[in-house]
Amino acid sequence: MNGELPLILAIDTASSCSSVALTRGSVTGGQVVASLSLNSSVTHSRRLLSAIDWLLAEAETDWQTVAGLGVSLGPGSFTGLRIGMATVKGLATAIDKPLLGISTLDALALNCTGERLICAVLDARKKEVYTCFYRVDSRGIPRRAGTIRVISPQRLAEEIEQPVLFVGDAIMLYGDLWQEILGNRFASAPTMLNYPCAAALGLLAGEMLQQDQCLDPATAVPLYVRASDAELSLGAVVK
Repeated sequence: MNGELPLILAIDTASSCSSVALTRGSVTGGQVVASLSLNSSVTHSRRLLSAIDWLLAEAETDWQTVAGLGVSLGPGSFTGLRIGMATVKGLATAIDKPLLGISTLDALALNCTGERLICAVLDARKKEVYTCFYRVDSRGIPRRAGTIRVISPQRLAEEIEQPVLFVGDAIMLYGDLWQEILGNRFASAPTMLNYPCAAALGLLAGEMLQQDQCLDPATAVPLYVRASDAELSLGAVVK
């Protein structure tokens, strides 16, 4: 049955970790066909297309078999998101395949399960984090229980009144602070789950493809959550 499910090529460049994956189906009954992640100082633009070519070759498949392209919308690194979006928009147009956008935080939360409230957190720099809360539904899938926003680690912790499972790279920066404030209400996911993963993104994209929730490559843009430094500087000049 899995061989009949639509094949998704997913790309995540929201952090320093480049991740590409081929998945079939959705979060329910889906399959990870192949996955490649690399965390290094080399820019995404220098390795992304070669990583995609390698993945397709190793999986013994080609562009004709790809049913849709999934991309991380963000939040995350502004430069990384722009590279990922530009790459996928170009590919979607060239091969005439659906473009599917997934929140980086949604993909992170998919790594988790259990009864605790899930809090996905990514380093937003400037002593802030990108975050969103999630609850596991009746099918065991984390679904949003709040809005995606940017906030200080201190304020985030002060809002929490129940046991929470944190997941994301911001744990490495602020885990000790959250542990101090929250005590036994704080728990963190294993380190290997704290980086965005294209495999999780691909399964979520497969779900969106089933629901025909596609983006227009001509108008699709990343989810930045807050303005970039360049935009803030321009705004100050205009004023």
